[in-house]
Amino acid sequence: MLGDPRTTRITGDATAAVHRRTEDVGAEQHPERHREGPVAEAYCWSNLTSGNGSRALWLLLLPFMVVNLAHWMRPTARGRTRAVRLYGLLVRLVALSLTVLLTAAACEVALDLVAWQCAGTPECSAQRSWLGFLSSRQGGWFAQPGRRLAVAALVPAALVGLLWYLSHRTWSAYESQRPLSWDEPDSAETDVDSDVVAQPGASLIRPALGRPGFWYGRRLVARLRAAHTAAGFLTVAAAVGVTAARHDRAADSPVPTVIGVLFETALVLCGLVVVAVVCRRGRSERRLDNRLDRAVTTCLPGTALTLLLCAVVYAGWSRPGWVSAGALPGESAFRALAVGQALLVVVLAAVALSLYRSAPEPRTTLHGLGGPAVAMLACALGGVMTGGVAQRVADWLDGPGTPGMGAGADIEGPPALLSWQASVIPVLLLLLLPPVIWLAARTVRRARRMGPGIEAEYEEEHPEPGRTRRIARTRATAALTDSAPGILGLLSAATLLLGAGAVAGSWLTGEVPGLAMDGTAPFVESVAETAQSTGSWLTGFGVILFVTWGRRAYRDVSARRTIGILWDVGTFWPRAAHPFAPPCYAERAVPDLSSRMCAWTGRTRGRLVISGHSQGSVLAAAAVWQLPDPVRHRVALLTYGSPIERLYGRWFPAYFGRVPLEGLQRSVDCWRNLWRATDPIGGPVRIDEGQGHEVDRGPLKDPLVYGRTVEYPLPEPILGHSDYQADPVFAVERAALLERLGPVVPRQVGAGAEDPGGAAAQGSSGRSSG
Repeated sequence: MLGDPRTTRITGDATAAVHRRTEDVGAEQHPERHREGPVAEAYCWSNLTSGNGSRALWLLLLPFMVVNLAHWMRPTARGRTRAVRLYGLLVRLVALSLTVLLTAAACEVALDLVAWQCAGTPECSAQRSWLGFLSSRQGGWFAQPGRRLAVAALVPAALVGLLWYLSHRTWSAYESQRPLSWDEPDSAETDVDSDVVAQPGASLIRPALGRPGFWYGRRLVARLRAAHTAAGFLTVAAAVGVTAARHDRAADSPVPTVIGVLFETALVLCGLVVVAVVCRRGRSERRLDNRLDRAVTTCLPGTALTLLLCAVVYAGWSRPGWVSAGALPGESAFRALAVGQALLVVVLAAVALSLYRSAPEPRTTLHGLGGPAVAMLACALGGVMTGGVAQRVADWLDGPGTPGMGAGADIEGPPALLSWQASVIPVLLLLLLPPVIWLAARTVRRARRMGPGIEAEYEEEHPEPGRTRRIARTRATAALTDSAPGILGLLSAATLLLGAGAVAGSWLTGEVPGLAMDGTAPFVESVAETAQSTGSWLTGFGVILFVTWGRRAYRDVSARRTIGILWDVGTFWPRAAHPFAPPCYAERAVPDLSSRMCAWTGRTRGRLVISGHSQGSVLAAAAVWQLPDPVRHRVALLTYGSPIERLYGRWFPAYFGRVPLEGLQRSVDCWRNLWRATDPIGGPVRIDEGQGHEVDRGPLKDPLVYGRTVEYPLPEPILGHSDYQADPVFAVERAALLERLGPVVPRQVGAGAEDPGGAAAQGSSGRSSG
């Protein structure tokens, strides 16, 4: 990035730091040596997203990350505080349901399939020696079903504990980094749900990302972590204790029934407290955690864990006549989760549509329904990952055949609903096939129509058909990014309808699709069995694919960097909905950048151009918003390959919509944005030119020349999203920004030296985020 292999870290640590060329380290002390050009700095934040290999395992937290994105996709609101709060509440409840779903799936595998069904069936346990101490045929102390469940509860409880540990560890490293306190009032305290805040005594509008406490989520994440950890422990406690309580009520048990009633009452009360904590709103972090927050974060997980221990003791009470038969009663729990998630998403869609209609912004994705669509996608991913694990474990334990079909199986298998949900996956893929084919055909037609225009653009007298086709194909393929909302909307709607059909089918028949269709037409019966078996393998394949990617990324640095680019977008936003999502690297990067800019300009009174490529341009904008007004007016912004409007402005309109971007343009001294038609990620900002100086410059020529010339004797590559610095326009625009910022500011604060000004750039170790 700096164009020199000799670099020196001047501030920061091994995780994220600011670097300079070695010869520029003492630029402030010797300004007379740097009269020829700006002093370049590079902010490297790649280790925040793709550092050590263990972070590749964050792929397994993908549903949590996706639902957290849905929280920030709210449409622009104008005076709709209650609707905005309801939107956030619904997303947090969807996120809570995903935690319960993950824990319930772990309980399904460990408690139901292994401890209840396989260990309770002599044919299954005899083939697996590691289950010998739990086997009912051994007649040992663990032969009773309740005691087997108590032992198996260690697995899902350990999973919840692991999630708590990972969240707490990353919370300490990311959200607990306090931002600098600027000497200006925090008007966001008065209304934390508004999109923009007018600063008292200031003529400019500060968007939500400019609030002093926006990138400091210590309090909120701690509160959510306590609630989700408690919800996980309560789910395990319910799977163990409620099963024992049902047996005591239905049979002549030596255990008093009143104990089960008291346990279930305590379980319900603790669950209500968890929901109440999740429903608490607010992202203001100007004050430290108060006593209530400390009580919640300390006592709530401990209380839930105590209930889990009580459930283990209660289930382990001797019940000589209790035997395990069939499947553990859990079908209703999975069905209630699926129905609850669907209802929450539907209500969320109604709220989002109402917000959009009150303040319509044409560029908003799916007319404001992008958030609900992404929330539905998170639920689908959660269902595929959890159901896939259950399907594969059941297939491993029951021998040959599809889980749940019963033909030669040793165990009954997972709940029928999981088989119905797996069966709709092939149908969903078939539904997506026509629009994908249509998009491919449209791209081919568009590339053919672009040919004459490309040749006219380059004024080529002797065009080469192959060269023209490559340029046209690249441009047409880059335009496919704008078709993603339609595909996502179709996918989410189809998932919702097919999921409702799966719930209805399992509820009406009580059997897996292959058995439910017995006696119908041979074609229908064959299709049902094929869909069930194919879906079972596809769900398992999806889980294996995630694990394989994670293992490869653990060993392969280049693959880890590729996954890091994925996290660049997914983990930019704070964990406002799900505390177990991968941590927000912007909680560290944005304060780093803003404090560096503020400290440098305050010490030198120099001019500064902050240059950002791709995701780095989004970080640059967020950091500039955090600056005090006097500093912002001495900063110029240079973005290139920027998704700030094409992705963030359309999918996150409340934070990167038209009003915030126009405010950003007015708040900085000047802003220039470079883009190419061949870039599938970056694009124009599309700010109304009547608001100030022109922002967009493009589309830039890519490739720079069509064929061979004297100046370019070899064919020039099509760069697309990378190497914007290779375009001569980049140096011209950077020089123009420095010129526009004004003459060299002559004096460094506290020293008699003159300073020539500076330029700042930020990004990752890869060119795609520089």
